[in-house]
Amino acid sequence: MNEKLSLSELQLIIRDSLYMALPDMYWVIAEISEIKENYNGHCYLELIEKHPAENSIRARVKGVIWSSRCRFLKSFFQNITGDSLREGIKILVRVKIEYHEIYGLSLVINDIDPVFTIGEMALKRQQILKKLEEEGVISMNKELVLPFVPQRIAIISSANAAGYNDFIKHLRTNSYGYVFYTTLFETPMQGTETEKGVVGALEKIASCILKFDLAVIIRGGGSQTDLSWFDNYNIAYYITQFPLPVVTGIGHEKDLSVTDIVAHKSLKTPTAVADFLIECMNNAENHLIEMSNRIFDKSRIILEENKQRIDSSRLKLIPVSRLMISEFKESLSAILIEMINTGKEYIMRAGLFPVRQKSRLIAGTRSHISLNISSISRDQKRLLTLPLNYLNNVNNTIAGFDNSLKILDPVNVLKRGYTITSLNGKIVKKRSQIKKNDLIHTRFSDGTVSSRVVSE
Repeated sequence: MNEKLSLSELQLIIRDSLYMALPDMYWVIAEISEIKENYNGHCYLELIEKHPAENSIRARVKGVIWSSRCRFLKSFFQNITGDSLREGIKILVRVKIEYHEIYGLSLVINDIDPVFTIGEMALKRQQILKKLEEEGVISMNKELVLPFVPQRIAIISSANAAGYNDFIKHLRTNSYGYVFYTTLFETPMQGTETEKGVVGALEKIASCILKFDLAVIIRGGGSQTDLSWFDNYNIAYYITQFPLPVVTGIGHEKDLSVTDIVAHKSLKTPTAVADFLIECMNNAENHLIEMSNRIFDKSRIILEENKQRIDSSRLKLIPVSRLMISEFKESLSAILIEMINTGKEYIMRAGLFPVRQKSRLIAGTRSHISLNISSISRDQKRLLTLPLNYLNNVNNTIAGFDNSLKILDPVNVLKRGYTITSLNGKIVKKRSQIKKNDLIHTRFSDGTVSSRVVSE
């Protein structure tokens, strides 16, 4: 075919061919990757199909819901699913193919089946649960032991969520007066940031694990599709590996999310989680009271038994004690008589001992006095001669020192022909101390002479 066509003519041929080949409306399954609504009320979407194994995009097309149908379809979809049209969900839509010369191919959406979207969510949940079962981790968090007194609570929730505020209020106003220590790890609880926020909060709690007894994930009530944010493999896997028990109260009365299923315990609402924690504290208190009563009863029985044993032993010990005391008295009497007899004998011997000792002391004293008189006479003579000898030695030593001083006197040294040379008032002891042109002073016994150094 050699006929030449303009671009617009070719576009018209393509459009007419499409309309002739595909004149009807078709039900199409696709995932919303982008959705925008302009000021005229028209809703523009980007629809994609992903490869089921590789998660890569295998098809992409533009879609549009004109304002005349947009409000109805959005309201209809939300009433059935409880969720709005948003990115990331799969939809079944009835479309008509449209081709525009400028904007290209697009699908005009005329109807939508919300039941399909709900079914897709259930299928996705089953696939995640199957994967967790195959990995053998689905019940790991349930196998952890719940603390006996769960008092330190790490909370994953939004600070502005009504469910969080109800949970805190319920804990603090419990009728038993139990005290709970709570720390909020704030995160979005719906929308595309849910996965990142919840996983990040779990990681923060794990970094200070010793501060908490358990973690709770709570949010208020919501639509059926709000549950889909917690049908998430990464959130579920993190919970299965988490070192603390996780309790959920995500606010759904009918269905359980994957997060609920893998948690240690799942409850319907945040206030139900608070009631569970209060009940745990009450059970712990009752258990302690029961143990206390059992200890008291056991102690009372032991005391009664021992009291009876003591009374029985006392009755047995009285005659034995009396017999022992009688025997001990007889033994003491014999010892006392023996001590009296022995004492009399020692007293008689002691009367003779002082007389003999007196004679010995008198004789010894006289002998000692005579010896000391002789020693005192000798010491007297020595004391008279020793000071005189010491004084003579000291005088001789002093005379020797006096002669040495006279010999070493500088005046006498100068008289023997020696001189003293000084420079700037300091005595010159070495040749290296003077330099050329220095003025030096030489002292003789009869005067002083000044000289100038002409060479070194």
